[in-house]
Amino acid sequence: MAKSRDYLCAEGCPVEATLDLMDGKWKGVILYHLKRDGTLRFNELARRLTGITQRMLTKQLRELEEVGLVDRQVYAQVPPKVEYSLSEEGRSLAPVIDALATWGEGRIARLAARREAA
Repeated sequence: MAKSRDYLCAEGCPVEATLDLMDGKWKGVILYHLKRDGTLRFNELARRLTGITQRMLTKQLRELEEVGLVDRQVYAQVPPKVEYSLSEEGRSLAPVIDALATWGEGRIARLAARREAA
């Protein structure tokens, strides 16, 4: 069931609307890998996400597909082949994903410097 929220509210709603789409531990990381690596099959994506269960990956991919950030392509063959990629709407998040990655890299470096200084 797609999230249907009214974001016609106070200041900060655009941020809330964006974060709602990427909420949880895995969605941002899934979007990052699809942005970086392009089209991936389910197992390729699972290998990149250390610690995620198949059930959780399936759930997160379905939610991302439901809100229009991820495209799912199913090929009629045996064994089944399913590929995931960013939709046009998902690709529009590239600057946000890049900004999160850059900030995270800086945060990791700052924490490492503090540990070394201590």
